[in-house]
Amino acid sequence: MVATNGGSDLIYLPNRDKKLADRAIKALLEQDYVSGLFVDDKLGNFPGTLPMSNLNLKGKAVTPNPSIVVNFRSWSSGCEIPTNCSVQIADTVLRQGQGMHGSFSRGDTYNFTAAIGPDFKAGYVDPLPVSNADVGMTAAQLLGLRAPNNGGLIGRVMSEALPNGIVPKMAEGTLMSKKASANGLRTVLKFQRVLSTRYFDVAGFPGRTLGLEETSGKQKTAGK
Repeated sequence: MVATNGGSDLIYLPNRDKKLADRAIKALLEQDYVSGLFVDDKLGNFPGTLPMSNLNLKGKAVTPNPSIVVNFRSWSSGCEIPTNCSVQIADTVLRQGQGMHGSFSRGDTYNFTAAIGPDFKAGYVDPLPVSNADVGMTAAQLLGLRAPNNGGLIGRVMSEALPNGIVPKMAEGTLMSKKASANGLRTVLKFQRVLSTRYFDVAGFPGRTLGLEETSGKQKTAGK
């Protein structure tokens, strides 16, 4: 079963058939519109892919886990700021120009957010990564609300944007497939970390995802 997700697709395999997974992955690696594959950890390791746990998609949720997450190709249409004119292949009924998201392109993950009011620093440009989960946590703190946590993916309070708030340290990291596929492809995932919260910036095959250019040199491989 294939669940459409715009700039990515979720593939569910009956009974977690490892042989079928291997056939599907090899076929997907041959498609020029694909840029990165993430596979359910229980199916094993496959050349050119990364385990789904690297995306925090393996947890205790009662909803079924997909077997394979397929990221689609993206690129810039040529404007001065590439993330403002990104183009992506998408599995959708929308027509070209109607807008889409869901890929691991930096055009999708690099968004603008602004906050104003006495609870925030004036004229402050936040250098740290922020997610929608952080917005909720910050709002709850400002309102004096304390809700019980359900799981570990809860976000953080944006303390750096608050008056007299601390600016936590940030680190960057990269994960890459242990082995390349038969045609030389490796899935690469770039992220940032603030405290214990990980933010995913861009992923895919270098040169096929906007913001993930072809690079040389050693990268950290998954599981190490």
